[in-house]
Amino acid sequence: MPPGAGLSSGTGLFSGTGTRDVRALLEASFRAALAVTNPAVLTAAHLPDAPPDAVIAVGKAAPAMLGALLDRFPGVRSLLIAPRGLDVSGTVATHKVLSGHPVPDEDSVRAADAALALAAGLSAEQRLLVLLSGGGSALMAAPWGVTLAQKRALTAALLASGADIGQVNAVRKHLSRVKGGRLARSTSAHITALLLSDVVGDDPATIASGPTVADPSTFQDALAVLDRYAIQAPEARAHLERGVRGELPETPRPGMDPGGRVSNRIIGSGRLMLEAAQNFLHSQGVPVKLISAALTGEARVLAVAHARLIREVRQRGGGPVVLLSGGEATVTLAANPGLGGRNHEFALALALELGQHGIYALSAGSDGQDGNSGAAGAFLTPDSLTRARRLGLDVVGALRRHDSGTFFAALGDQLVTGPTGTNLNDFQAVWVETDGP
Repeated sequence: MPPGAGLSSGTGLFSGTGTRDVRALLEASFRAALAVTNPAVLTAAHLPDAPPDAVIAVGKAAPAMLGALLDRFPGVRSLLIAPRGLDVSGTVATHKVLSGHPVPDEDSVRAADAALALAAGLSAEQRLLVLLSGGGSALMAAPWGVTLAQKRALTAALLASGADIGQVNAVRKHLSRVKGGRLARSTSAHITALLLSDVVGDDPATIASGPTVADPSTFQDALAVLDRYAIQAPEARAHLERGVRGELPETPRPGMDPGGRVSNRIIGSGRLMLEAAQNFLHSQGVPVKLISAALTGEARVLAVAHARLIREVRQRGGGPVVLLSGGEATVTLAANPGLGGRNHEFALALALELGQHGIYALSAGSDGQDGNSGAAGAFLTPDSLTRARRLGLDVVGALRRHDSGTFFAALGDQLVTGPTGTNLNDFQAVWVETDGP
């Protein structure tokens, strides 16, 4: 069912009678949160009073965001840049480019060239609206100092290294003609950018690698990332070293827009998504504790921390409670990994950490795509490990091989939504039955 379908306040999924379906409740809270944070709804609430002269929409939520704009201002010259495989047939854009994600491809270069050309053709008296959401870093790529193949290999290495999104983007910005404020630099037009945040901390400079945002990172920072994760990439290093020596222009620095020509505004975030889930659960009579919307680090380490908190909550007593959290975990992949993603890995690590003291939990990506798993995420139930052993599944081996997707698929415990059309970080909901009075 689509996000939020059939849900309303007081539908009674939680009745306190002992007949509740906890797994269905957790899924309903996720879908209700997606409904509240629908990109079209959020965009419509922040549109300007007058139509812009042109609009560029980039990211996983680009079709919905652009659709809201065109519903309000039909006929505006528009460029849509979205992931290949996403249904954009209902979006009436002047020009559409579907490109590669999470690794850029030739169409990503075509998309960036189209965006730069559109922006460069606007005058100082005109207004450009940019609609940005997660995925834009790969979808709009303009390699600088490296070939596309070299940048693609470097991006794949960074994603597999365990580097966080800020570190990945520091490198990508300094190998790009469009990222790190360079799109804004390419035009004299006034720019308003509306951003859906898929990054912890909601830093505009990190969302889609900040094409309209001044960049605090430097060539030296980008080199340091490659050093930290022992990534060779000789061509990229040569380019970055030229930048360090001052032979290439840095990205636009903070404070370089004294006239206020560019405005960047966050209109949606992971925090907003979790608060929507909290409101839904409250409407069902369920106590909630919102832990954080800004969790980072290795998925397995976060699972250990969650297990510790779950034990503490159980010991305190006082009845069932749902623990909500979100953010963006990382997974450092070994050679030849299996199927999965950070949400599947979090769920499997949490199951192993809690052992026989199982819980109900859901860990899912708001975009509906967790790594290469083909699913948004995975459920845990109190008997997950018991069922796994009955099927002869190697629980520890699945975690070691980063094959959590195969594990949960065998259990029938994946959440499959297809692309949701948004991207607001990850979502974890854990139902904890307490031991005390």
